[in-house]
Amino acid sequence: MDPETLRADIPALDDVTYLNTGASGPSPRRVVEAAESALEHHEFDAHATDDPYASAHALYDDVRERLGEFLGTDAANVALTQSTTDGVNRIASAIDWDPGDVVVRTDVEHSAGILPWRRLRDAHGVTTRVVPTEDGRIDREAYREAVSDARLVCFSALTWTAGTRLPVADLVTEAHDAGAEVLVDAVQVPGQAPMPVEEWGADYVAAAGHKWLLGPWGAGFLYVAPEAAERLEPMQVGYRSVREPDAAGYEFHPGARRLEVGTVSPAPYAGLLAALDVHDELGLDTVQSHVADLTERFKDGLADDRLVGPREYESGLVAFESDDPEALVAGLREHDVVVRALPTGAVRASFHVFNTPGDVERLLDAMADVEG
Repeated sequence: MDPETLRADIPALDDVTYLNTGASGPSPRRVVEAAESALEHHEFDAHATDDPYASAHALYDDVRERLGEFLGTDAANVALTQSTTDGVNRIASAIDWDPGDVVVRTDVEHSAGILPWRRLRDAHGVTTRVVPTEDGRIDREAYREAVSDARLVCFSALTWTAGTRLPVADLVTEAHDAGAEVLVDAVQVPGQAPMPVEEWGADYVAAAGHKWLLGPWGAGFLYVAPEAAERLEPMQVGYRSVREPDAAGYEFHPGARRLEVGTVSPAPYAGLLAALDVHDELGLDTVQSHVADLTERFKDGLADDRLVGPREYESGLVAFESDDPEALVAGLREHDVVVRALPTGAVRASFHVFNTPGDVERLLDAMADVEG
């Protein structure tokens, strides 16, 4: 498959110049059709000719296997979640916290990497320590000082506000050397950059398929290192969490599956499988070279003093300054160009493999028109 073929299979692109994949990627028809087919089979056929639970669980097994291959790990280290936020919360609620425990995060985390720790502060007296960044780069000295007595460190592999890649493996090593566990929010990674979870060395990595993989909402996934899984004591438990649901007591599944709980729709996961097929057919090299060309073209058309983040290519996320971000986003929408305003006061455009040089020119022309 080439980018042009993919673009032709995404109905959402018929009416707009869509540059907001960093928020949610528009799915190709084949992905939606796979999800619809799985739902129809589950509701129309499995109830009549099969066991709907056995059918769904067979699909879940297939998805874990496929995600294991995609992440470079064993399927036993993968739990299926509904989203990145869901995955982060499953870890947060499975650690045996003590009052005064410290969680370290950066100042550019998404709410998924902020709100759980606020809840733990109120529920268990957990303290949050925030490490500063500048233009999407982490202050390494401040980081080393912050993690020195931390229980858990949480940071994004690829920052959603600046599009920068953090040195994940190095940060993990420093945190582990200090005795802390590490949870990585990697939601901006799959589909646009490598995601070698075992090379990263983190204890936990949360992500989802609805952004750069162009999968449907509702199909998240969570990597849990084998030794880390055995330390977890989930507060949520259900028939998918345990070896024998009908036993007098309960024994958690080994590995990441102890974090899965109960009945969920198979449809999003069937869509995720199809999205992974699309990604494989395109190839990551094609995605990265195409996106690098588009981001370079856009940055060339943007005044250097407006750029937030790196001038060189690191991802498809490009943030830039605006005097009135909300007004610019609204004005661009009137030109059928979709970007988003960030809470940092910048505007972000996301360039993916289905975008074209023409999309870049339409964005620049619309910006010139809106901003005068």
